[in-house]
Amino acid sequence: MRRPVIAGNWKMNGLVREARNLAGGILKKLEGFEGPEVVLCPPYLAIPAIRDVLSGSAVRLGAQDVFWKPKGAYTGEVSAAMLVDAGCTHVVVGHSERRELGETDRMVNDKVRSALEAGLTPILCVGERLQEREKGVTFEVVERQVVQGLSGFAPEQVARIVMAYEPVWAIGTGKTATPAQAQEVHAFIRGLVARGSGAGTADGFRVLYGGSVKPDNIRDLMAQKDLDGALVGGASLEVDSFVKIVRYKG
Repeated sequence: MRRPVIAGNWKMNGLVREARNLAGGILKKLEGFEGPEVVLCPPYLAIPAIRDVLSGSAVRLGAQDVFWKPKGAYTGEVSAAMLVDAGCTHVVVGHSERRELGETDRMVNDKVRSALEAGLTPILCVGERLQEREKGVTFEVVERQVVQGLSGFAPEQVARIVMAYEPVWAIGTGKTATPAQAQEVHAFIRGLVARGSGAGTADGFRVLYGGSVKPDNIRDLMAQKDLDGALVGGASLEVDSFVKIVRYKG
């Protein structure tokens, strides 16, 4: 069975003190809890503080982006080796908010490769804009992003990747894809993985849903056959709401 993943993407929110308090509050309320794999992805500058808070716990630490070069004259960038050195085990790659700033499918693929080579688990994001859904090209967009994002990776490498389907029109808008809409795209993604890397890899491949995930919709989403967890934005910035999502089974 595929172990669910609940990842909190804090985006550009929280000073170090606030981030430490948020992580500590989440950890306290999850003490002794066994369930989904939990990953917290704070801003870069809070990563060392969160590492210390999470030390010795089962909650994993992630970053929100990574550069594809190991080192060099790349002002403002952070390498995969730096993230590992800071205590990260996961990294979000290809989030729509990065793609909107000009990140291409090729750049996303390079970032996934650098993450894998450093031993990080990439959380590779895909998803269509509102106008693309309205035009009926959701599957064309998602197929391009999935195929190009996974291009050049052997099945054993693909198996180490977590994918997150985030319809852009549902991110931060309060709108959420219906469970049926989410399931349809998740099943499509799993089919693409099977076509490219084999049925065995696809069976174990975890696909998360992201886009206005909240405590009141997580259970219906997780009831879908091909949903393996959630990439949570705004609701991950409050201890109680995020913990309720992690504890979606009650």
